[in-house]
Amino acid sequence: MKKKTKIIILIIICLVILSALYLYYENTKLQVSTYNIINQNIPVDFNNYKIVQISDFHNTKSKILTHDLIEEIKKQKPNIIVLTGYLIDSNKTDIDVAINFLKEINSIAPIYFISGNHEASIHNYSEFKDKLEQNKVIILDNKVEVLKINESEINLIGIDDPRMVHESYVSDSEIVNVEINNLKYDDTKYSILLSYRPELFDTYVEKELDLVLVGHAHGGQIRLPFIGGIGAPNQGFFPKYTSGIYVENNTTMVVSRGIGNSIIPFRINNRPKLVVIRLNGKK
Repeated sequence: MKKKTKIIILIIICLVILSALYLYYENTKLQVSTYNIINQNIPVDFNNYKIVQISDFHNTKSKILTHDLIEEIKKQKPNIIVLTGYLIDSNKTDIDVAINFLKEINSIAPIYFISGNHEASIHNYSEFKDKLEQNKVIILDNKVEVLKINESEINLIGIDDPRMVHESYVSDSEIVNVEINNLKYDDTKYSILLSYRPELFDTYVEKELDLVLVGHAHGGQIRLPFIGGIGAPNQGFFPKYTSGIYVENNTTMVVSRGIGNSIIPFRINNRPKLVVIRLNGKK
């Protein structure tokens, strides 16, 4: 074999190894993003109230990623933990993986759960819900939980994913609009909505919700510098809502890039993300 050919083969091997290491890093190295939410409607008693948001866990089997996620949640010492959909994956469902993860964190803080469309797609969802409740998870399926500190209160609202309704002839925005309308809560209090669909931001703004926590977009799966994600479910190519904070009128939406993967088994320039929300009222 000629020397030049050997060099080319060696370069190719090095590039393959470096690419594999990069993909491993991008898909197992947890990133933490903290967002300070300041709003005059947040009671003073809730200043520095901390919410940890976990989205799109997809019953990941990466022991390194799961370990780091658990340790980071412990480190954050949140007041509550919210699970905004895709705790499991309908394409590779492993309920035990998801439940074992919850067993590691359910003593840290109260956990609130809402469904994503993967939960809507499994045949044994009722069994899954039973296991969630057995592990101290509060299921906010079209329900409102009033969070209290001393005499102060804020609303924590959860809605089912539109796929739970199974009405293909009704749009997702119409379903979510009805779900929110059917909930009874004091809208003069600061209200946090746990939903799954970032593409329904206009609906959340119309309902005048203060803070909305969502997932689903996987950060656009592959992120390009200065452009962002290249594709997301229900948003198509070059989606508008993939990661971070979006504000319109009095509504703030935080989109998590999520933890795991599903049909596309890897992320590029888009590490798994744990979202930390810190509430503060204006002084």
